[in-house]
Amino acid sequence: MTINIYQIAKNTKDDFEPIINDLIKMSSKYAKVNIHNLFNKQIAKAQTIGEKEAQTSYSDVFNPKLTTGYNIALDVLGKKHDSFKFAKLIDDKSTINFFIGGAFGFEKEFLNNCNSIISLSDLTMAHKIANIVLCEQIFRGLCINNNHPYHK
Repeated sequence: MTINIYQIAKNTKDDFEPIINDLIKMSSKYAKVNIHNLFNKQIAKAQTIGEKEAQTSYSDVFNPKLTTGYNIALDVLGKKHDSFKFAKLIDDKSTINFFIGGAFGFEKEFLNNCNSIISLSDLTMAHKIANIVLCEQIFRGLCINNNHPYHK
């Protein structure tokens, strides 16, 4: 199983990186987890113009990633799942792509092209925090699906 996390974010080294790397390493027994930070000059410029332009620039980098796998967008208006439902969502799939939008969220059309839209919380989180929560839930879900006692 391959799990890709695509997010509108710059590559940075910070205090969150070791936590994310630990969660990815723990998950590696069950799946290959890759994080892809997507940020370019078009996104930077679009974000200074406005919401619509920013969302369009996000879709421009995300849309090519929709061609393979099961695609899940993280959106505040998405469905909320407990850990068991999340585990079921990621079970029996060879490739899963998670998408974390930029500061302005997603275009409705992009969300319509995803297989599933979920919410990690009603709270708004910084990308790095959302990434940690998502990576932890991925590890937890993999453990549930493989009868590992981590979840208990």
